[in-house]
Amino acid sequence: MPDSGLSPGQSSLPAPPVTLPPLPGPPSLPFPPAGAGGAGTGAVPAGVADIPVPVDPEPGWIPRGPSGLGTASLSLARHPDAATPRAAAPEGTPIPGLYHHPVAEPDPVRVEEVSLRIKAWAVDEVQAFPPEWEDQFDGFSVGRYMVACHPDAPTVDHLMVATRLMVAENAVDDCYCEDHGGSPIGLGSRLLLAHTALDPVHTTAEYAPGWAESLHSDAPRRAYRSAMEYFVQLATPSQADRFRHDMARLHMGYLAEAAWAETEHVPEVWEYLAMRQFNNFRPCPTITDTVGGYELPADLHASPAMQRVIALAGNATTVVNDLYSYTKEQKSPGLHLNLPVVIAEREGVSEKDAYLKAVEVHNDLMRTFEAEAAELAAACPVPTVLRFLKGVAAWVDGNHYWHQTNTYRYSLPSFW
Repeated sequence: MPDSGLSPGQSSLPAPPVTLPPLPGPPSLPFPPAGAGGAGTGAVPAGVADIPVPVDPEPGWIPRGPSGLGTASLSLARHPDAATPRAAAPEGTPIPGLYHHPVAEPDPVRVEEVSLRIKAWAVDEVQAFPPEWEDQFDGFSVGRYMVACHPDAPTVDHLMVATRLMVAENAVDDCYCEDHGGSPIGLGSRLLLAHTALDPVHTTAEYAPGWAESLHSDAPRRAYRSAMEYFVQLATPSQADRFRHDMARLHMGYLAEAAWAETEHVPEVWEYLAMRQFNNFRPCPTITDTVGGYELPADLHASPAMQRVIALAGNATTVVNDLYSYTKEQKSPGLHLNLPVVIAEREGVSEKDAYLKAVEVHNDLMRTFEAEAAELAAACPVPTVLRFLKGVAAWVDGNHYWHQTNTYRYSLPSFW
């Protein structure tokens, strides 16, 4: 991460030239929050292809897991007699040898609607990026990403909850840590202040206005604040607190990577993987029930077995990001840590061998995730548990789909 010369409390994105009025609050939504009566069956906005999805797992879906004698009932793949999904998009090439599952092509009507709404939010509500970044925002294809990852979302409004959070998280990563002037210097202060947009400060009447005003001071904080306000309209208190916890984990991972950048330290492979368990996609699949319009009860979500499944899913999807973004990161200035780079440096192997070993690490994580999810489904066949496991698996598959098909951002190395 290059030194941007920022003071500890700044991002590289300049504040608007005039003082902003308070951000508009999110509109009243036409359905109750998750956990309320009728959750997930809200009214459908006119002109949007929103399809109702039942809270219980649909017939033909059971948790995906290992194959072999006695494991057929533990698969998250559709049964042979289930409806055949639309073919996955032909664009993009999957990494040879990477264990993954193709997904149905995301509903193009939903993709278009989410894409229009998220750009309006990013530009008009929170000024998340300047005009010169518009092509990068469009190339990110966040609408297609989120529709692919949340096939059971009952409405576009539910999808938008995940989409705003995804854009906000990327604004923080880009402006504070990475591509757009991010720096390890002062990162802790910037992340702490941004985190208060998710986890409000409870202070005295004298000092509360200063904190509230700070939430408008840069793009990451504006985006976090607004996205979280929309999120809590759909989430239960337990779901919101769960998300805040996972975002704190994410920020801690950012800080570990920043510390290594400051000292030019290349971690051991196991150290890197430990960091990536925190600096990863975990906050995204952990809200799959909120986006689906239901709630996995807090005690079931917090169980060690479920936490292990969620962690494995986050770890596998993050290694996917390391692999697909490898070529892009190798072209950027300086040393950019990713799993193949760390393996090559610490294990003394060629770039190609390190990359291929990283593919094996991903495959091991994926298979362990599926096996552990299958065991949990068999041990606790509660409808919300089964649906949540299915949702996490769908997020894993949708995440791979987006990386494979996003040829604007990613290309594969010539190792085959």
